[in-house]
Amino acid sequence: MTTPNDVTLPDENPSNVVDNSLKITSNSHTEDTAADELAPMRLKDRFRKFLPVVVDVETAGFNAQTDALLEIACIPVLLNEQGVFYPGEAFNAHIEPFEGANLEPSALAFTGIDPNNPMRKAIAEDEKTALRRIFKGLKEVRRTEDCRQCVLIGHNAHFDLAFLNAAVLRSNNKSHNPFHNFSVFDTVTLSALAFGQTVLARACKAAGLDFDGNDAHSALYDTQKTAELFCHILNHYPMLANAMHTEDNKADLTDSGNK
Repeated sequence: MTTPNDVTLPDENPSNVVDNSLKITSNSHTEDTAADELAPMRLKDRFRKFLPVVVDVETAGFNAQTDALLEIACIPVLLNEQGVFYPGEAFNAHIEPFEGANLEPSALAFTGIDPNNPMRKAIAEDEKTALRRIFKGLKEVRRTEDCRQCVLIGHNAHFDLAFLNAAVLRSNNKSHNPFHNFSVFDTVTLSALAFGQTVLARACKAAGLDFDGNDAHSALYDTQKTAELFCHILNHYPMLANAMHTEDNKADLTDSGNK
């Protein structure tokens, strides 16, 4: 049974009711905000669902259409729960020159690669086999990170991308290729911005990273160093105040081609 006093209780001090409601709302908002601040950024959110992959190639010249691809190495860049970028597992291959490939003596002298070395020939793969194996490994990483495509990171990245794209076409691997056709992240540009350096060895030293010139011009070693450099820049360079800002999700979908 409701009494008159019961009816008038809420009106006796309405300010208390409002205050309590505000406190509850305020506390809830604070908790939500704190949760958002504590929630780690996911890799797919940092690069618009692109998986950054450091790539380096060693070649028998500068012409991607005619000169042999001899080595390739790929290292995906990952993000841990503390928001720190780090190099993932490496995928690499020694590759047999494709039929009719040009082998420039000056390029071979520069890299120190002997395509006819028996030890090298014992482990070298043809382009099709090597690329499909590497692409399969990257596909698994991409799916784990819920990313839709890989984007190539390189030191003078368009050189590496040109040789990769040419090998993909020669080996009929277009449908297996996880990389964006033309977009790249170039550590030459990033190093010039961060350190005023464009040479890989000098940029690594400016970043406090070890670099052994005796190991340079190996695809795997150069990829490891480039990955370390890229992660160092990401982990130390502050993002701008409006970073990650998007006005409309529709605009993001419209720009899915990254053109």
